[in-house]
Amino acid sequence: MSTTTGAFIAGGIAACGAVTVTHSFETVKIRLQLQGELQAKDAAVKKYKGVFHAVKVILKNEGPRGLFQGIGSAYVYQVLMNGCRLGFYEPIRGGLASTIYKDAHVQSLGVNVFSGAVSGMLGAALGSPFFLVKTRLQSHSPFLPVGTQHNYKNAVDGLRKIHNTEGIKGLYRGVGAAMVRTGFGSSVQLPTYFLAKRRLMRHLGMEDGPALHFASSTASGFAVCCVMHPPDTIMSRLYNQTGNLYTGVFDCLYKTVKTEGIFAIYKGFFAHLARILPHTILTLSLAEQTNKLMRRFEDRWLPDSIRAKI
Repeated sequence: MSTTTGAFIAGGIAACGAVTVTHSFETVKIRLQLQGELQAKDAAVKKYKGVFHAVKVILKNEGPRGLFQGIGSAYVYQVLMNGCRLGFYEPIRGGLASTIYKDAHVQSLGVNVFSGAVSGMLGAALGSPFFLVKTRLQSHSPFLPVGTQHNYKNAVDGLRKIHNTEGIKGLYRGVGAAMVRTGFGSSVQLPTYFLAKRRLMRHLGMEDGPALHFASSTASGFAVCCVMHPPDTIMSRLYNQTGNLYTGVFDCLYKTVKTEGIFAIYKGFFAHLARILPHTILTLSLAEQTNKLMRRFEDRWLPDSIRAKI
């Protein structure tokens, strides 16, 4: 097992590889979520009619750059969020299992879910400013704007402008929704992954390797998308707002459902699924490999006295 620091680094590297592939679907998802914001369903104009139509329209009007807006801040966020999620999960789980069951190797669904939620929420809080500016960069379009438009040159310019106009509080706007969103997703991501992995090995005789990692990651990704999408929609709207259109998570949820209907919180679901499935598969599969490399590095170069401290 890698050290906590090693697992953090390995998780961050794996997540960056995954987000490179899936970032364009994140852009599409955010625009679909913001489309028709606080407009009655029959009055809202659908500029983006679905996942593939949105990809086509963005490519036509903005080029590949339009799909990959905010990729720099996405990398920073992924290192922080998934580094925490994958790096702190096992120490938290092992510590709780040792405390409750006097054995760190005991697998408890409750402990696993709680550990996944806590590790994800820590990462979401740490990376929230970068997800904020990423959301605003991705929502911006000079051709087919949806939601509030923020004209930032890049992530650094966005962070600077937010800080200058709104202060530290502005940089952490929507952090509560981000923690709920990521807590929901993280509470099922790793527990589902390890559960699927154990079941596939036990009942189908699959051996540890790429095929097992792929199948387990697919099950995990689908579960994550189903649980995480409603708070993800709320978070996107809280992040993208200017002023106090919404006073908080529940106010945003109430206004969205009241004006647009209950299914509004599932806007962009298929774009999210198109992003989260390959993202989860790549993140968890790559994390298996990067963790192995990190363990080899640590076994070769770090003495036991240092490894115990990190």
